[in-house]
Amino acid sequence: MAAYPATGNVLEVRTPAPRLPARSELERGFAAIRADLEIEVGFDAEVEARAAAVALEPPTGHPRAGAAPVDRTDLEFVTIDPPTSTDLDQAVHIEQLDDGFLVSYAIADPSTFVAPGDPVDLAAHRRGVTFYCPDTRASLYPAAIGEGAASLLPDVDRPAFLWSMRLDSNGYLVDASVVRAVVRSRAKLSYAAAQAHIDAGTGAPTLALLRTVGELRLAREASRGGVSLNLPSQEVETEDGHYVLRHDESMLVEDWNAQISLLTGMAAADLMVHAGIGVLRTLPDPDEGTLHQIRRAALALGIDWPKDVTYAERIRDIRPDRPEHIALLTAAVRALRGADYVAFDGEIPEERTHWAIAAEYAHVTAPLRRLGDRYTNEIVVAICAGERPPAWVLHELEELPETLREARRRESRLDRAVVDRVEAALLAHRVGERFRATVTARRGDRPAPIQIDDPAIAAVVRTEADPGDVIDVELTAVDVDASRIEFREV
Repeated sequence: MAAYPATGNVLEVRTPAPRLPARSELERGFAAIRADLEIEVGFDAEVEARAAAVALEPPTGHPRAGAAPVDRTDLEFVTIDPPTSTDLDQAVHIEQLDDGFLVSYAIADPSTFVAPGDPVDLAAHRRGVTFYCPDTRASLYPAAIGEGAASLLPDVDRPAFLWSMRLDSNGYLVDASVVRAVVRSRAKLSYAAAQAHIDAGTGAPTLALLRTVGELRLAREASRGGVSLNLPSQEVETEDGHYVLRHDESMLVEDWNAQISLLTGMAAADLMVHAGIGVLRTLPDPDEGTLHQIRRAALALGIDWPKDVTYAERIRDIRPDRPEHIALLTAAVRALRGADYVAFDGEIPEERTHWAIAAEYAHVTAPLRRLGDRYTNEIVVAICAGERPPAWVLHELEELPETLREARRRESRLDRAVVDRVEAALLAHRVGERFRATVTARRGDRPAPIQIDDPAIAAVVRTEADPGDVIDVELTAVDVDASRIEFREV
């Protein structure tokens, strides 16, 4: 199984990274995929000009929720992101209290620069999210805003939604609020740099506390029955003029950092539900048949699953370091289908929880990369200020979920198409070779899904083998343009 870009818990490199064909050949394919999905890279001149202008002088006159920004440049925030990231959505500061912790989380505030209905706003609505490809990205906002004026870059003052979340000594949320603020990040850290500081006991005090709070929040996730899937993924990088397909190492700091984002999303959902207005990210409970199939798949793969162990408890301990574990994680994703957005103003929706998180949840922590987060932060700022959200937020509330759904659909199609293309290119010159594979399921008369160990590719083959069986397969055909690979059992 693979995805781009890598998102955290990924496979460790066990063999030299396989080299892919020339960049130009693959990039033509990536461009064709984007064209088919109507994903534009870059912006027209009008949008770029508007973004450059408002980055220098933010527009005035469009209503925004809450009071004037408070100055919180005294807080020593740090950002933790992939090393090449420049669209920095979040910065964290944590301090220890006598009876717990205070988590301050600064979230980028693009609405300072984007007026409703202006060319930048309309372009963002057409995209919905930032789309990532190995060769480029189609950003939600022009670089002057998304990577400049609104990005929480170090050593510069930036407008932000400032979340203040007080936790008790066990990591339970006591209270949360959000205001507009001006903040200043002190450091832009990669995950590797942050992990190194934490391991060595160096760097900002926030980093040591991130570990403490992150571990407490992971324990709280387990206690409420939340699900963390450690899905394997791959990353496409450039090396000597070629693309290479790499497996990366996971780092604990990524889990701890993700827990702060989840905490904020749950706090936002709680504020929205109590106020009777908002946009939630939901996931329905899987049916018992699906959970039973996943349990059977585990047992067939030789993975113990006692009857009194829940899905969340069993999957939490699975790591993508063995083929049978990768196969189970691939099967386990079936329980996470059906994620959606629901907006409400007045009557609270009956279906409002996120099954995997085991709580009500909202997207609020990535407004430079997700359109909806600009709206949700305006809503919660208004709630905390005792106000109604601005008219431009209310005007979009009914249509926003469908805009976000369509963006996620295109994002998923792009990710899958890119991975299929890269996998086909990776295997293009290996027709006739044999590979070891684990059967992950049976589908009646249809070809069975298999997981190849090296390279880590999911495919299908006709076989009578049972789930969990390891078989030999031969690569019989590859069509890179069609992103198609074919195997037969040998």
